[in-house]
Amino acid sequence: MSSSPFLPLPPGLEILTATAVDDLLRVEVVSTRSSSRCPLCFDPAIRIHSRYTRVLADVPCGGLQVQLVLQVRKFFCDTVDCARKIFTERLPIFVQPWARMTTRFTQMLQALALATCGELGTRLASRLGIRTSPTTLLRLVMALPTSPPEHVSSLGIDDFSFRRRRTFGTILVDLDRHQVIDLLAVRSTKRAAEWMSQHPEIRYVSRDRGNDYAQAVREGAPQGIPVADRFHLYKNLVEAIEPAVARCYKEIRKDLPKPLEPKLPSVKEWRPARSRAHEQLHAARLAANQERFDSMMELQKLGIPQQEIARRLGVTVRTIQNWNKQSSCPLNKRRRKRRSLFDPYAAYVLTRWKQGCKKGSVLYQEIKEKGYRGTDRQVYRFLQTLKQERVELPMLSLLSRISVREALWLIARPFDDLEADKRADLSELCQTSTQLATLHRLVQSFGQIVRKREGYRLQDWKQQVAQSGLAEVQRFAKGLKRDETAVLAGLTLVYSNGQVEGQINKLKLIKRTMYGRATFPLLRQRVLHAL
Repeated sequence: MSSSPFLPLPPGLEILTATAVDDLLRVEVVSTRSSSRCPLCFDPAIRIHSRYTRVLADVPCGGLQVQLVLQVRKFFCDTVDCARKIFTERLPIFVQPWARMTTRFTQMLQALALATCGELGTRLASRLGIRTSPTTLLRLVMALPTSPPEHVSSLGIDDFSFRRRRTFGTILVDLDRHQVIDLLAVRSTKRAAEWMSQHPEIRYVSRDRGNDYAQAVREGAPQGIPVADRFHLYKNLVEAIEPAVARCYKEIRKDLPKPLEPKLPSVKEWRPARSRAHEQLHAARLAANQERFDSMMELQKLGIPQQEIARRLGVTVRTIQNWNKQSSCPLNKRRRKRRSLFDPYAAYVLTRWKQGCKKGSVLYQEIKEKGYRGTDRQVYRFLQTLKQERVELPMLSLLSRISVREALWLIARPFDDLEADKRADLSELCQTSTQLATLHRLVQSFGQIVRKREGYRLQDWKQQVAQSGLAEVQRFAKGLKRDETAVLAGLTLVYSNGQVEGQINKLKLIKRTMYGRATFPLLRQRVLHAL
C-alpha cells in the first residue's frame, strides 16, 4: 500500500508491511522515487549504487510506539565536476540526514519539552505512548535555532529575578509584536546599553522609573524616546502620600475623646455560655421545683408533718425546712466554676477582645499557636458571654473603623469604582480633614491624567500641587521634573510596561516548571520559543 491515513507519508514513500508487537508498531517503508538530487551539485542521479536500512522513531499511532524501518538507496553522481561520486538519497521534509527520528516526531518532542521541560515532559510522554528521556527533551530544546531580532521599533525593558531579591536578569520585549526578543543574564546598565546600541532603529523604550535602565537608554539608544510606565507613576504617587495620610490621622486622633472601657467579666468568674439544651434543662428543673414547692404548701395546710411531706415529695426534711425559711420557690444555686482547657488562655483572649479583635476564628488560631488543645466550639461559647454583655459604648469613630492603609486605598481608588458605603466613608474622611480632602483631589486628578493619557494637563496639576502646601506631593512632583521627558511620553503615548510585566509573569511560570535547577541558557531557549 502506498500510505495510510493513520500514518501519512510524503510522496515517494510506500508502506510494505505493518506489524504490531506488544506496544510497538513496526512499519517497513520503501522509497519508490526514480531519481534523487546530489547534495553538492544538485543534479539529478538515476543510477543506483546500493541500498541500506534506516530505523527511525515516529509519532505514536493509536497509543502504540511507531518504529519505521526505512529502506533508502545510494546513487552514483554522474556529474564530472562534482566531488561527490556516491551519495544517499535525501528526504529533507520527512527526516534529516543521520537523524534517528522523523522531523514531525522531533517537532512533537520539542513542543512537549517547551510546555513541560525535562522530567515532567518524560512522565507526560509515557502517558502518550512516547518513550524518551529528560536529556533528549532538553537536547532538542537547546537545538532550536534562535535568530537575533531584525527590526525593533518599540522596546520594553525590565528586570526579573532568578532568586528573589538576590540575582536578577533583564527581559526585552517587542511592544509592537507582543513578543520576548531576548533575555540577558544580568541586570546591568552597561549590558543593556550594549544591546540597545546594536539596534539603532529603536524609537521608543518603555521602562520603569529605576535609574539603571534610564541610564542604559541614554547611553545605548539616545535616538529613542524614553517612556515611563504609567502604573509605576501612579504607584510612586500612592507611596509618596502614605506618610501624609498617617500624619493626618495622628492630628485627628488628638482631638478625639477616649473611648469607654467595656465592662468585662473577671478571668476567674468568666464562664462559657449555656447551650440551648442546657437552658431547656434548667427551665425544666425550675418548673419541677416550683411544683414541689406548691405541693409542700398544700400539704402543710392539711397539717401533715414535715417527715411525711419529705417522703411524699422525695426530698429530705432539711430541704423542707430551708424552703420554709425562703418562703418562695427555691432557685438552683450557681455551681462552682469547673476548670477547663480554656482557663489558662482566658486573660489573653480578654486582652485581645479589649483591643478590638472579636473574631472567634482569629482568637482560636492565636491561642492554638500558644498551646491550646481544646476545640473552637469551646472558644465560641466563652466569647458568647462577652457578646451578651450590655455595655453602652459610643459609636466607633471613622478612624477606628478605617486604618491608614484602607484610607490610602479609598483616596487612590477611582471614585466611580467605589461602592456606596465606601463613598460615604471617603466623604466623612474628607470632611474630617481638609488635608485629606486636598490629597484626594490631587490624587484623583493625577489618576485621570494617567488613565486617559492626558499629559497636557501635567503642568496645571503641578501648579495645584505647589499651591496645596503638602510637602509629600510636592516632593513627588519634583521627582517628575527630573524625568520629565519620559513622564510626558508615558502620559501621552500608548506604550507602557504592561506587556513586559505579563511576559515576566509567564517567565516565572516557565522557571518554576523547571524546579529552579536549570541554567540560564535553557531558560532563555524556553522563553524565546515559548508556546
